Amino acid sequence: MIKFINRFKFPLAGLITILKKDRNFILHLVFAIIVIIVSLILNLNQNEWLWIILAIFSVLITEILNTSVEYVVDMYTDKYHALAKHAKDTAALAVLMSSIMAAIIGIIIFLPKII
Repeated sequence: MIKFINRFKFPLAGLITILKKDRNFILHLVFAIIVIIVSLILNLNQNEWLWIILAIFSVLITEILNTSVEYVVDMYTDKYHALAKHAKDTAALAVLMSSIMAAIIGIIIFLPKII
């Protein structure tokens, strides 16, 4: 049982780190909470909930990976390098793309219910 519990030590440390150091992650969490509240108010069905959960976690996961890329790039570069910029820019693009996907899912699910 102790080995099982110890497996969560590093992910928990990662969560604490991202909550302390990444304002974008906090912003995504705030939006996720708002979306969950709206979803509860609109009484979504099971399929709609699955899409909303997928959208929320996709954005959070890509933000975590983006932050990881930024940490690694910063660790190995102490001055400007084009490849470092490309790595950071493409990781940020992944977050943008998942956010756009989440917005589209939200529009498809929420708009008909609101109208």
